[in-house]
Amino acid sequence: MAESTVQSLFRELQDRLGLEALTPLPEEPVPVSAPDVHRPGMAVMGFTEDFLPDRIQVMGGSEMSYLGTLDEAAQLAAFERVMALEPPTIIVSRSHDVPPHIVELARGREFPLLQASVSAETVLRELTHHLERAFAPHCEVHGTLVDVYGVGLLITGRSGIGKSECALDLVERGHRLVADDIVEVTRTNDDVLIGRFRPLLRHNIEIRGIGVIDVQAIFGIHAIRMQKRIEVAVELQEWDDTVDYERVGMERRTTSILGVEIPQVVLPLNPGKNITVISEVIALDFMLKVYGYDAARVLNERIVKSIRHSRRLRRYLDQDQE
Repeated sequence: MAESTVQSLFRELQDRLGLEALTPLPEEPVPVSAPDVHRPGMAVMGFTEDFLPDRIQVMGGSEMSYLGTLDEAAQLAAFERVMALEPPTIIVSRSHDVPPHIVELARGREFPLLQASVSAETVLRELTHHLERAFAPHCEVHGTLVDVYGVGLLITGRSGIGKSECALDLVERGHRLVADDIVEVTRTNDDVLIGRFRPLLRHNIEIRGIGVIDVQAIFGIHAIRMQKRIEVAVELQEWDDTVDYERVGMERRTTSILGVEIPQVVLPLNPGKNITVISEVIALDFMLKVYGYDAARVLNERIVKSIRHSRRLRRYLDQDQE
């Protein structure tokens, strides 16, 4: 199961949310095991039924204003009710004054109490976005991801078949490398696959016989991008005379990554075949299909129409005995 921690959340969102730790963050990682973020308004007032535990709680102006109407003992009791929900942390928004006795209560429990300089709505939005990324299903795929005419082509195939060489040729022709060898894939809530490079490898390509080259250093910043939606999988295979490869394009192959189906094209390799140009055509053909034009189906309809016309003409001629 995906998991984040309060410590990593604090580091990554500190500048964006203006986070300040009102109590020392524990040395041991505090896990964030749920992607939801809640506001504990009703819990502060005493109603805690149906509240899900283990969620980050964000206290905004309404919660803090309500606490301001209570005496010290009632404030402590209200805060205890929120802590009883076992949230990994509580974030107080927009620099509202937090009573010292509440800070001391959290400090005594070694509970991470944070304060943000932005509104509760901003905290909720940024936290939700952060946790969606942290908890999104992800995997690693052995392959190369290239942005070709705005289409994310995931090039796969056995080791040494030429994936990196194809990507290098595409970059030389003006396209953009995202990742080589290992592609980190994340599935978003909209069932979109996003591919990124592994941070350690970045935009390096290994070319057998040459070694590792830095694409950004050689071709410039315009030859790379940080991430790209994966839209088409291109599998490179050695040519096999016993295989009946697709020639018309009516059959639609797909492959599944993280439960998301995307189109797949199998390219058999033989001497003289220009895989780079074919990859460009695959990308352009995919965009035509997106815009509603399918060359294979148009050709099929033309053939069917021609056959029907020939049959009508033949029937007419057969009936003309003059």
